[in-house]
Amino acid sequence: SFLKEQLDCIFTDIYPDAVKIGMVSAGGLIRVIADALETYQARNIVVDPVMVSTSGRKLMTDEAIEEIKNELLPLVTLITPNIDEAMVLTGNSIQNTQDMLAAAKQLSIDYQTHILIKGGHLEGDKMCDLLYSPDHTYYIYEEKKIENLHGTGCTLSSAIASYQAKGYSMKESIRHAKEYITHAIIAGKNLNIGHGNGPLWHFPDSVAQICTFCAVVS
Repeated sequence: SFLKEQLDCIFTDIYPDAVKIGMVSAGGLIRVIADALETYQARNIVVDPVMVSTSGRKLMTDEAIEEIKNELLPLVTLITPNIDEAMVLTGNSIQNTQDMLAAAKQLSIDYQTHILIKGGHLEGDKMCDLLYSPDHTYYIYEEKKIENLHGTGCTLSSAIASYQAKGYSMKESIRHAKEYITHAIIAGKNLNIGHGNGPLWHFPDSVAQICTFCAVVS
């Protein structure tokens, strides 16, 4: 009920030009979100189906996954699963770009929407993300792989939604979002915070000024 009130307040006050949905682990919450999207005729809806952690651990119950597949995904503009999540959604193994294409095509047909499968978990030094559109065209974004940090998938889907809100096409939104996240990853590495996989720096253009300020202060 609290989530419903939040969504009602948002949609009736400052109507959003785009919606990004991340991890939602309970069936009741998923149904509330789906109802709000339909009631308010939301547009530019990007779903990052956070179902599997970077370490491969399942983050949702099977019941919640079925709720997402049945209630939420048919309503959205873009779904951005990584390879593990695409395997959960399709039930098929993905080992290479041809498998990615088959999975993306299946999901696009199932949900009549755009699918962006993130290929960062594939072997090799290339990052291959694959966009499949409802008109049965596809595009592969290929670039040098950068060692992963926490939050890359969440940031990418949010950036895509932001560019969609600004009126860019799907392909342009993804291209601009990927450029942004590349800078955010590189800037995050320069922060050198703590041990293990660190965070992204979401304001990469200001990292030089921040580092200079820190040097002066120290």
